[in-house]
Amino acid sequence: RGMAAEQVAHGYFEALARRDPDEMAGYWSAEGVEDIVPVGIYRGPDEVRGFFTQLFAAIPDLESVVERVTADDRVAVVQWRMSGSFDGTAFLGVDATGRRVELRGADCIEVEDGRITRNTAYYDGMAFARGAGMMPPQDSSVEKAMFSAFNTLTKARGALRDARR
Repeated sequence: RGMAAEQVAHGYFEALARRDPDEMAGYWSAEGVEDIVPVGIYRGPDEVRGFFTQLFAAIPDLESVVERVTADDRVAVVQWRMSGSFDGTAFLGVDATGRRVELRGADCIEVEDGRITRNTAYYDGMAFARGAGMMPPQDSSVEKAMFSAFNTLTKARGALRDARR
């Protein structure tokens, strides 16, 4: 019947920790679907390999740590942390900034016959944006000013909408 989900998840994340996209792709079924919620959907081992090849090129020193795995025979949920310097190549259209990114997330990995058939990965996209420098630091004066400007614009739009009625 193949490896249980927990074994597959551990092997997959060990390959990720080694930054080995070829080994990672070897865990996928040909029809597997990788749904990285903040980013998009990747189908099959080649697209998964392509995504992680790009990630490892963008953050060459990426460190991955598995914090917890909860599993039954078919599904494993992996809670993880990743960190590294975004000083390599561009990633998803964003040029490298040289800044450190720290992410927390969870993957819900579904396994059949020892291969990943589906993985839904959740992580805080805003944390990546803040770490990369695309968004201001949380609770900073810049963030507060940005929120204030946004709220002022929202109120003005509401007033215009009400005036047209």
